Amino acid sequence: MGEREAPPGIDTSRMHPARRYDYYLGGKDNFGADRANAEMLAKVYPAARTTAVENRRFLRRAVHMLAAEAGIRQFLDIGTGLPTRPNVHEVAQAVAPESRIVYVDNDPIVLAHARALLTSSAAGATAYVDADLRHPQDVLSAPEVRGTLDFGRPIALMLVAVMHFITDEMNPYGIVEKLVGAMPPGSFLVMSNGTLDLLPPDVAETLRAAFERSGEPAAPRTRDEFARFFRGHDLVEPGIVPVVDWRPDDDPATRPSPAEAAVYAGVARIA
Repeated sequence: MGEREAPPGIDTSRMHPARRYDYYLGGKDNFGADRANAEMLAKVYPAARTTAVENRRFLRRAVHMLAAEAGIRQFLDIGTGLPTRPNVHEVAQAVAPESRIVYVDNDPIVLAHARALLTSSAAGATAYVDADLRHPQDVLSAPEVRGTLDFGRPIALMLVAVMHFITDEMNPYGIVEKLVGAMPPGSFLVMSNGTLDLLPPDVAETLRAAFERSGEPAAPRTRDEFARFFRGHDLVEPGIVPVVDWRPDDDPATRPSPAEAAVYAGVARIA
């Protein structure tokens, strides 16, 4: 059976991180270039699929904590990726059906699936914005954002597994500062970012070289570089830790090691 036909406007000859992530998570909304790139990285770093799974589990735990413990009822999820259950609105609305969620991405296939699948509970709301994180003002001023979220009430700003595609030349700290600066008092910042800190040196260098060969923007960050995004804000426990160690809810005996999910995670109340 041959490759299925892509929706209009989608270049299947080039890998897209959202579709590669979908492949690692066992989804079907990916194409040959995505799978080839995913397998290339997996040869260098066999735990790539585990990393994707554990990052998604962090997202679920963070959203649940914010909804159940912090009383957050609004979420701005930038770099949404393809719908993969449980999605942000499913976790949040399971706690509080009135929760309101805006998803932001700039891939046409994500747009098509999000509009079809990311449906809200009757009491809450979901919306999707086709916008680029590199232009934060476009995100903040989008009618879907302003029409769905109340900027007079706290919002959880979700930047999960997306900033490692924003290199230093793209002004990552300025982008996050712009977004955070627009959040109301009592809001939270939720982030994860790939790192090479947790890998053996030889694996780290090989993986870095693989990113360079692929031509893909890649910004794995050290702990200090990641911590800079949270400067001036109040980190919630356990602070900045490997993604598998952020409020884990599984059996420690079966939990992957930090080297098998080389991502830092953190959640902070915006000061």
